[in-house]
Amino acid sequence: MTRIAIVERAKCNKKKCALECINFCPVNRTSEDEDCISLDETTGKAKIIELLCTGCGICIKKCPRTAIQIINLPDELETDLVHRYGRNGFKLYRLPRPKPNSVLGLIGQNGAGKSTSLNILSGKLKPNLGRWDDPPEWEEIIETFRGSELQNYFQALQNNDLKAAIKPQEISGLPKLTKGVVKDLITKVDETGAIDEVKALLNLDKFWERELSVLSGGELQRVAIAATIVKDADVYLFDEPSSFLDVKERMNAAKAIRTLISDKRRIVNVEHDLAVCDAISDQISMYYGSPGAYGIVTNPRGVRDGINIFLDGFIPDENMRFRDYSIIYNRLPTPTDSDGSHKIALDYGKFTKDFNGFKFSAKSGTIHQSETIGIIGPNGIGKTTFARILAGDETPTTGKVKLNEDLPETSKKENKENSKKNEKQGVKIAHKPQYINLEFDGTVEEFFRTISDTLLADPWTRAEIIRPLKIESLLTRNISDLSGGELQKIAVAGTLAQSCDMYLIDEPSAYLDSETRMVVGKVIQKIVRASGRAAFVIDHDLMFIDYLSDSLLVFEGESGISGKVKSPTTLRRGMNKFLKAVDVTFRRDKVSGRPRVNKKNSRLDRTQRDVGEFYYVPSSLEKE
Repeated sequence: MTRIAIVERAKCNKKKCALECINFCPVNRTSEDEDCISLDETTGKAKIIELLCTGCGICIKKCPRTAIQIINLPDELETDLVHRYGRNGFKLYRLPRPKPNSVLGLIGQNGAGKSTSLNILSGKLKPNLGRWDDPPEWEEIIETFRGSELQNYFQALQNNDLKAAIKPQEISGLPKLTKGVVKDLITKVDETGAIDEVKALLNLDKFWERELSVLSGGELQRVAIAATIVKDADVYLFDEPSSFLDVKERMNAAKAIRTLISDKRRIVNVEHDLAVCDAISDQISMYYGSPGAYGIVTNPRGVRDGINIFLDGFIPDENMRFRDYSIIYNRLPTPTDSDGSHKIALDYGKFTKDFNGFKFSAKSGTIHQSETIGIIGPNGIGKTTFARILAGDETPTTGKVKLNEDLPETSKKENKENSKKNEKQGVKIAHKPQYINLEFDGTVEEFFRTISDTLLADPWTRAEIIRPLKIESLLTRNISDLSGGELQKIAVAGTLAQSCDMYLIDEPSAYLDSETRMVVGKVIQKIVRASGRAAFVIDHDLMFIDYLSDSLLVFEGESGISGKVKSPTTLRRGMNKFLKAVDVTFRRDKVSGRPRVNKKNSRLDRTQRDVGEFYYVPSSLEKE
């Protein structure tokens, strides 16, 4: 049995503990020779010698900062060790194996080694085979991968015969690295003469002459994808290309990336939107393990089987269950509250909003208790504006959100007593905004206490929100030290834990990996149904929206100019309307029930278009 000891440096702080890990370690207390745990003289952090560790777990329980992980893995896995980040650092086992003439999709948790793999495949990081203190030479590395596709790959990398083009995960710093307008940047890096084709596929015309410094996140993402595609390379590596893009832009990006496929090119794509990953990829490799501690890459398999195994949480050929539950989608549309079994939570009137040349209008609508309404549509047409008006953060130009008379008695009494306060808002809404800016100087635990004194003490909240979202290990961390994904989970948990009549949650999937997205969807759905409250959820991940929504609001319009939305409609009718506008048809996977994108002009795509069913395959077609 191989033992991995991980010390998270961000958490380990000798000034905020009594060195419990060192003082309570049984090996330290009984051995007269070398200590198992000591302080590193250079870093001042805990240092654990894995060969001396007995795996008792006492240091894990005693550490007040939850900075230590001790993990047992099979000895045979060590032969697949590719890279380790220093003593007690992250370990990566195996590597993805891209092949010519296909796109390899990478899915899995954040912190499991996907970006590390891309850095190795691009040549930015030389694999050390776990010997961080005595790195091997290229000859030994190539010999290690003898007999696999990676032997020739690394041989070419060593000889500088392989050129890699990488679209990085973080694109916000692009304006600082490169000045000027979009046109100049793309022209400067173009090596294939494909500018016109890429420009059309990614719809760059609207901001072709704009300065990079004034572009939005979605526009910068499209520029980064275009700048990668027009390079002449042997391997193309895309790290989360769908971030900040709306659904139509994601599908366009998928088409653009697939134009690169050829007998001489390898393409790898890290993607958390499973519908987009399905549309882009020909094969899938999945990452599992313990985020920040170790990651294991599975062998590539067909895209359908790969995503279904991921959703199931069990890898048959490795006899490995990495999640204790499966994620299952409804095979048929979820009916709305047509029978009137649920009371109305909010009945809002029609309203408009005009500002800075943008015009938005909303028809009146109704949302019931225990109902989740998904909100979908392109960027820049008023989804967030709609959310802010419902939340009372914005005032409509005409009309207002009105209080419904069928609210529960307690809510009606509350609102009568506070009618002046609630005149604009009508009901008490817990709002998670699109952009998370938790300006809080303190730990996660202290932040939660500002929301409610009983939040962390309540067993139900801990069981249904804190534990599923894996927030317990973050409680001692400072808010300012959290990553985007960690902040997202904190914001979602803080919103769901509030006392309110309904939730308004804006883009909860942003910065989250594919597995955590589904967990967040499951938590939102469960809390909404168990509490009898209602929820509006805005998001661009169609599989996420499909998974948790009972009804839909479909936004239409022209980005930055005008937007409109009608009343909530059924999931089936709303998706049909939206997918028709996006020009995409979906089918249902027969195993998991998840929505899958049909290839353009395939038999099923043509048939579904003919019958006007873009979202569900009619039962008559399923039998064929």
